[in-house]
Amino acid sequence: MPAPTDAVLVGVGSERNLPLVRLAAQEAAAHDRPLHLVHAFDWAGAFEAQSVAGPRAEAEDLISRAAAAANEVEPAVPVSGEIVEGGPVPALVRRSETAFLVAVGDGGMATCATCVPTDAPAVQLAARAGSPVLVARRDPPPQGPVLVGVDGSASSQRALAWAYDCAARREARLLVVRVVEKDGSDDPDLLAGIVARCGAAHPEVSAECHTIRGDPGTVLVEQSRSAQLSVVAARGDDPWRGMLGSVSQSLLYHAPSPVIVVRGIAAAPGDGA
Repeated sequence: MPAPTDAVLVGVGSERNLPLVRLAAQEAAAHDRPLHLVHAFDWAGAFEAQSVAGPRAEAEDLISRAAAAANEVEPAVPVSGEIVEGGPVPALVRRSETAFLVAVGDGGMATCATCVPTDAPAVQLAARAGSPVLVARRDPPPQGPVLVGVDGSASSQRALAWAYDCAARREARLLVVRVVEKDGSDDPDLLAGIVARCGAAHPEVSAECHTIRGDPGTVLVEQSRSAQLSVVAARGDDPWRGMLGSVSQSLLYHAPSPVIVVRGIAAAPGDGA
């Protein structure tokens, strides 16, 4: 069936994706959204098999097992599935236009210090999706704060609103970091004012603010080592489709925590929920 509007989407390519499905189900439950499973079916490979029916049946069985895995961890979350023709990235990009969130694995990027895999599915989705993208890691994160980078731009303030919502739903504290380079102003009142305005919607969330001088990507990656989740805007300025800023790229490639790249939204994630 087609993806329901405002669902959490997750690509299911093989049984290796079942941990990602469980994480996506938990995210769907936290935000009170349905979960939609997408499997990209390889027709070329199917025609090379003795019977097309065999690979198709395997794909349907994979969707069923993924749905069962989601129901094990979050039995109240509505789960639907879809088998589509073509590559997984184009399929998820198309469906992201009406999605709440897309979840994808990182392909091992965070464990490779020298990797800059611009063609990796996680990077392609983070650059092209019409919704925020959650990039999961292979190892579970610590039970630390939700980290968000804020530079004062409209995009980063949307990321801050998203991070507040995530912290509230996880009952976690929020760590808000503004990084200024050598010639930038380190006025702490600037960050405090932004956080006060955004945090009014979530008085239950304890927020800790820091303005740090240094390279933004390097500082946020270091801060992410103790975070359970890192949130960042796709870019500091307008989040053009097909573009990622250097800071979001640094977190995608090197942060050990899961990362949500916020794009494709104009309001806080809780609005209309």
